[in-house]
Amino acid sequence: MPKPKSTFSTTIIIFFILTLSSSLPVHSATFPADIAALRAFKSAVKPSSIPPTSCLATWNFSGDPCAVPRITHFTCGVTCAADRVVQLTLDSQGYAGKLTPLISKLTHLINLDLGDNNFYGEIPNSISFLPNLRNLILRVNSFTGSIPRSIAILRSLETLDVSRNSLSGSLPNLNSLAGLTRLDLSYNKLSGSIPKLPPNLNELALKANSFTGSLTKSSFDGLTRLMVVELSENSFTGTVEPWLFLMPSLQQVDLARNAFTGVAVDKPPANSDSELVAVDLSYNKMEGFLPLNLPEYPSLRSLSLSYNRFRGPIPWQYSKKGRRCGGCISTGIF
Repeated sequence: MPKPKSTFSTTIIIFFILTLSSSLPVHSATFPADIAALRAFKSAVKPSSIPPTSCLATWNFSGDPCAVPRITHFTCGVTCAADRVVQLTLDSQGYAGKLTPLISKLTHLINLDLGDNNFYGEIPNSISFLPNLRNLILRVNSFTGSIPRSIAILRSLETLDVSRNSLSGSLPNLNSLAGLTRLDLSYNKLSGSIPKLPPNLNELALKANSFTGSLTKSSFDGLTRLMVVELSENSFTGTVEPWLFLMPSLQQVDLARNAFTGVAVDKPPANSDSELVAVDLSYNKMEGFLPLNLPEYPSLRSLSLSYNRFRGPIPWQYSKKGRRCGGCISTGIF
């Protein structure tokens, strides 16, 4: 009978191959300046605010931040393209600390999202040295001071959300940010008037600040893509003028809880394709008669004018519109 073939030598060869492959690097080393920036970022966060099951807890620099697969180190929070960090997105764990100025060393960063944590202090001016940054999201933290004017040179920026912080001062001129589509500065302590706005905004949210003055057409001029205007709970004054409602892409306007004293509305053009769906002008100081032309906007489904100082009868246009949309109009006049 032939002798059975031995598997001993085959086993040795397989073991050698597996051992050799496991010892080889699985990814090129992260760019040194990026590692230094990540170290500085974590060092600025209070250790007591880093839960053991959080993303930051896995940032162990004995491993390579961009190495894959990620089994024990840097399992989340950091995304790389080759050897460069392109995304820093933290989980909402209540991390407390300051945003290090060395964040500027992550020059390939595209997304920075620290939302829903407890970061505090000022937003560093050095953030303007992130030329590829598209999304800057710092909402629901405790940042103070002013919005750095240097943000205006982040020409790639598409989203700026610093809502629900304690930022103060005026809104810097961001008109140079041609790519910016979403601007949310709600629930801060910002003041002053609205400067010239970026030309391609889709959404403007400045709710619950201390902005003053009237709404000027020059600030909104050329914003053909603006769909949402959320300016409630401020201290705006004067008359809301007709140009606002005639903006070509406008869908929602909320100007409630300000100090506007009047509203003027032009009739929409014949065969208008206006997309205006919702208007809230409640809780102001508007006087005079109800604007006749607001109910003429064809897509309007929600209109609130209550808690103002309007007088006179309710025009038939309001009753007609109310029947069409199931009682969607609140005038506050009875």
